[in-house]
Amino acid sequence: MTTSHGSAALHRLLRLAYSAERAAAYAYQGHARSVADFGEKTRIRAIEAEEWLHRDHVGRMLGRLGLRPSPWLEFKYAVIGRIISAACHVIGHFQGMYFAGRLESGNVNEYLHLAKLIEGTVLADELACVLEMARVEKEHEVYFLSRIAVHPWLPWFSRVFAWGPGKSFNDVPG
Repeated sequence: MTTSHGSAALHRLLRLAYSAERAAAYAYQGHARSVADFGEKTRIRAIEAEEWLHRDHVGRMLGRLGLRPSPWLEFKYAVIGRIISAACHVIGHFQGMYFAGRLESGNVNEYLHLAKLIEGTVLADELACVLEMARVEKEHEVYFLSRIAVHPWLPWFSRVFAWGPGKSFNDVPG
């Protein structure tokens, strides 16, 4: 069984993931509208749908623990998601793809950390679901990087923002 510290960390991470998935979905709405390529638009809309599905899964886990989402995090991340959604129309194709991939890279770690936190809890049976969410987030990371792999700005962004080819925030093979 987890310690009270472990339970507090689990509760915090679930609430954060729940709200952050909403922000990601909102951001991808604007991202999809900002790209011209039909294939990219279609894939980004599919990624948005996967983020909503992840939110549903995390919401189920919150409910199983008798927890509610954090009103503050719900507000904060809804605003962040809407701002990113609007920014996609301004920052351009490369930066939209770059920062989406960079964020997805970190999301993989959050789900891997969640997988460790649910061990020995009533959510232990959710392990396969959590690992699948981590796998899907890695898939998103790899997709976004693939869309900018030959862009001339990528080496510079990779040095400045510490993400890019050979620089992931997780050790999951892509």
